[in-house]
Formats: sequence, structure tokens, C-alpha cells
Amino acid sequence: MKVKVNYQKKLDDIIEEILKENKVPSVLLHSCCAPCSTYVIEYLSNYFKITVFYYNPNIYPREEYMKRVEEEKEFISQFKTRYKVDFIEGDYDTEKYYKCVKGLENDREGGERCFKCYELRLMETALVAKEKKYEYFTTTLSVSPYKNAQKLNELGEKIGEKYNIKYLYSDFKKKNGYKRSIELSNIYNLYRQDYCGCIFSQNERNEEKMST
Repeated sequence: MKVKVNYQKKLDDIIEEILKENKVPSVLLHSCCAPCSTYVIEYLSNYFKITVFYYNPNIYPREEYMKRVEEEKEFISQFKTRYKVDFIEGDYDTEKYYKCVKGLENDREGGERCFKCYELRLMETALVAKEKKYEYFTTTLSVSPYKNAQKLNELGEKIGEKYNIKYLYSDFKKKNGYKRSIELSNIYNLYRQDYCGCIFSQNERNEEKMST
């Protein structure tokens, strides 16, 4: 039986250490969408220089992808932070995503297919962070109550060790992070989608709607 790790406490410890050292480290923050990034940017921007990395080849269809990209950029441009937030858009390589989850198409949301998707996006974030010499990489995904924070952190730690770059532990839903993300989304009138992003989650959500 795995011991449950308090990833918020691990993040608190990292922040405490950088405050003692009077540093402002750089972090490449993978974002899945503007609403999920709201609280995370608000929180982390007090301690880190953030670059948002929008890498989500899982999103279907292309129109949905473009809508989410523009929403992310618009939010960053409007939201006032202690340190300026930058933005990088990754490749929208859908074939890479479908190859990654091949054979898992019928998994329910939250299963192995999602874990493969986490890994794909975290891997790319780590590679870009390494190439551009960021001190940390992490993701907004743990802010959602529908995402497995333990799995995300285990993958992030493993990938960070593989590429020799520090993973910033997180469970952003803690400290009412998810609630705050909803508040900020309402304040900034952000588009909140009703499915995770991939065609499989869209189909699953449509099935749920038809059954109610």
C-alpha cells in the first residue's frame, strides 16, 4: 500500500526555502486551460517567474484547441501579477497524442489513458524547460478534483530525475485552489468547457448528458 504524500506540504517547504534564500526561481508551467491556470498563476507568481507552456495535443477538435489557446493568452494579458508571466505555445501534434494512447481508447476518464496523457504533456514540458534552462517545471492539472494529483507528482518526479530538472510538487486543489479558480474564471468571464479536452472525454460527457 502506497503512503499518501502531502504534495502541498512539499510545495510549502520549497517556497519556504526559496524565501529564505531570497530567490525568485523560474518555472515552466504546463497549462491545460485558462480556468485551471487562474489560481495557479495567482499563487505561484508571488514566488516564481512563470512562463505558461500551452501544450495539449489531446484537445479535440482544432476549434476547441484554438479557443482555449486564445483564452489562455487573453487571461495572462489581463491578470496582474508581481512578476510578469510569459507564454509559450507548444506543437499541436494530435498524431503524437493518438499514438501515445493507442489501445486505451475505451478507458473511462481518470484511467490509464489519462495517465499516458499526463506523461506525454509532462515529458514535453520537462524537455522544453531543460532546453530553455528553467529551474523548475510543473503543471496546473492538479488543481482539478478530477485529476489524480498523486499520479501527476509521481510522473513529474520520475521525469524530472530522468532529464535532471527539478519538478515543482503540487496539489493545487488544496487551500481552496479549485474554488478560487472558479471565482477567478467568473471574474474574468472565462470560457469553461464541460469536458477534459480529448475526443474520448467529449464522447463520455455526451453519453452522460443523454442518459440524464
